[in-house]
Amino acid sequence: MNTVRNVVFLIFLFLYGTTIHAQTDSLSTETDSISKNDSIQEAILNSFNQKILENEKQRIADSTKKADLEAQLKSLKTTDNLQKEELLRQLSDIEEKEQKRIAEQKARIEILRSAAKGFPVIGVLEDTLFLVGTRIGASTPKERAERITSKIEELYENENFNPDSLIVTKSDITFDIIYGETIVMGISEIDALWYDKSMEEVAVEFRKTIADSVVKAQKDNSFIKWLIRIGLVILVLVVARLIVWLIAKGYTRALKFVHTNKEKWLRDFSYRDYTFITKVQELQIVLFLLKVFKWFIYAVLLYVILPILFSIFPFSRDWASSLFHLVWSPLKNVFISIWDFLPNMFSILVIIFVMRYVVRFVRYIFAEIKAEKLVLSGFHKDWAMPTFSIVRFLLYAFMIVLIFPLLPGSDSPIFKGVSVFIGILFSLGSSTAIANMVAGLVITYMRPFQIGDRIKIADVTGDVIEKSLLVTRIKTLKNEIITIPNASVLSGNTTNFTSQTEEDGQGLIIYTSVTIGYDVPWKKMYETLLEAADRTDMVLKDPKPFVLQTSLEDFYVSYQLNAYTREASKQAIIYSKLHENIQDCCNEAGIEILSPHYRAARDGNMTTIPASYLPKDYKVPGFHVKVESKKEK
Repeated sequence: MNTVRNVVFLIFLFLYGTTIHAQTDSLSTETDSISKNDSIQEAILNSFNQKILENEKQRIADSTKKADLEAQLKSLKTTDNLQKEELLRQLSDIEEKEQKRIAEQKARIEILRSAAKGFPVIGVLEDTLFLVGTRIGASTPKERAERITSKIEELYENENFNPDSLIVTKSDITFDIIYGETIVMGISEIDALWYDKSMEEVAVEFRKTIADSVVKAQKDNSFIKWLIRIGLVILVLVVARLIVWLIAKGYTRALKFVHTNKEKWLRDFSYRDYTFITKVQELQIVLFLLKVFKWFIYAVLLYVILPILFSIFPFSRDWASSLFHLVWSPLKNVFISIWDFLPNMFSILVIIFVMRYVVRFVRYIFAEIKAEKLVLSGFHKDWAMPTFSIVRFLLYAFMIVLIFPLLPGSDSPIFKGVSVFIGILFSLGSSTAIANMVAGLVITYMRPFQIGDRIKIADVTGDVIEKSLLVTRIKTLKNEIITIPNASVLSGNTTNFTSQTEEDGQGLIIYTSVTIGYDVPWKKMYETLLEAADRTDMVLKDPKPFVLQTSLEDFYVSYQLNAYTREASKQAIIYSKLHENIQDCCNEAGIEILSPHYRAARDGNMTTIPASYLPKDYKVPGFHVKVESKKEK
């Protein structure tokens, strides 16, 4: 019988070993907790049983004394009344002391029941038959429970076990449950007090429990029973396989049905010209939901089949309840947590709702400032939206401070540790970003440039196309987009070419230098350069252009032409046209531009003025040689 049981057990483990192993790992924590509880319980019972042992010694002494007094009382003559009364008084004292002792023990046991439940006696089918909470002699309650469990196992191993041979006999101070010559267990007076019954009643009840447990175990573990259980396992697996096949078949038909009717059912979900979800995306969502539903059915089937399989074999019947506990306990905790969180959730929703409309009101105020409908002295309109961003950030931060204590687990050490860890990572990894953000705020309120301004930062010149909290983007004259961190912008010099070209400004001064020889009168040079400026487009007539002599060099004079313009973004074209006009005007005036160092021998050499500006009868001068005679000399 045992061999058959072991073989079936191994087959079952082979089929469901992975599931059993997972359950064992999941229950390891619970087992550790139970072991700790058993240790505490054993300590409580040992302390109580020590007092019981002392009371038991006193009870034995009192019983001995009582027997002596009763023997003396019987030996007295009828005339010894005084001595007889003394003996009766002593017997009454012993009886009263006994009643008091029993009452104290009952009170202690009542207290003990609330603190400890005793140690279980386990039957062959791994079920708890009864609890042992007291000791007998030197045996602790735990040792008694283990010994009784092993005795019951010996009864089960006896193939000729007869429940009628399990009897209750009375000894001097206990009632014993005996099978043949084996004492299965003894029932003491303390055991009777523990169960609030007489010793005989407890012994008879335990005898019946043990006999029924052994008989039931032998019937359940018979060869026929094991064959029936194996058959039931096969039947359950076949039914489960059939259900899985039906689910797969239904899933395939559902997919075919959806694909057949998708053109009729599915439409693009759109509003005006914007499509939120296309037909293809809707089809993907439907297929995903079908797949999720299929696996949900599989999970439910597995959850139903495993407890059924576990309940077939006696040794695995507790696994069904453990499996149910593993699944249901987390779900129950989730539902309870959600229910407990509902008041805080409503508070959070109210805070978010109120803060949302506060932010809308603040946005409206700053939008009015930006549109110049609301004017605040000393507050520029381009400060409106950056300031709104700062105020919005502070409002949301205040909202998070209000919501944080209402979040589930916000007071747990793990939650606090994760928050500190994220804060450290943010502070260590975002120092450069924070520096750029601070620089962006400073630049916003310094107002060194605006979007569209032509500026120069370091060696980069171009138009500002974006000014964000972190970076500034510039489009150069060659259509290159250059991104400059705000920290670099703040730490360097910024040249703004546009700020003085507005209506309230005089205009941007563009300037260029020309070097002319000393043979050209400076007044003539002034007139020529001013004429060149007057011919140039996008150069203002008022204020008038002007010329400065910047230096008197060894071979030439350096003239600087200055002119005003409001087209800062077209400086390259203006400079190009201005240089063209300077060359034309100088050539027309017969002025040679010897810049920076140009040396020419005039005898026999062509002038540097282009031929188109020279008269038609112009001839290259010849060499002049003067010869002096000795007489002249």
